Amino acid sequence: MKGMTLTLGQRLADQLRRSQSGEAWHGPSLEEILEGVTAKQAAAHPIAGGPSIWELVLHIAVWQKHILDRIERGGMAEIPDELDWPKVGATTDAAWKSALAELKKINDDLARTVEKLDDAKLHAKVRGKDYDFHFMLEGMVQHNLYHAGQIALLKKVKSSM
Repeated sequence: MKGMTLTLGQRLADQLRRSQSGEAWHGPSLEEILEGVTAKQAAAHPIAGGPSIWELVLHIAVWQKHILDRIERGGMAEIPDELDWPKVGATTDAAWKSALAELKKINDDLARTVEKLDDAKLHAKVRGKDYDFHFMLEGMVQHNLYHAGQIALLKKVKSSM
């Protein structure tokens, strides 16, 4: 997409993809940070009272699904607490791979939807909020990268133990 004139929706979709899959301006994407993380490492809680890498992955996916629902169906304004931080079920390698695949899929689905949005939709208010879809989507990118930073730190804490 370099050198092309992009719509606002296409630029936001590009940022969502970069937060997930790479070539992000700030540094490593979620996929780059998660590369090589095993199910055992992902399920660990190296900081007492803090989330695991796995819990962070599920949380990021929940929010991307929620934002997609807001765009497509005018979904609920808030995520209920019990859904915001899903519990990790089985901690097998297969379950971990499935969680990572779901994170990628929902990011892809969201980015594909966002790149088709016109300016009118992007500047429309989100139901129940005092901000528009453009602001919300920039926040989604920031949310992804905030938690990517936490995951990067958890990997370092775990590797130093």
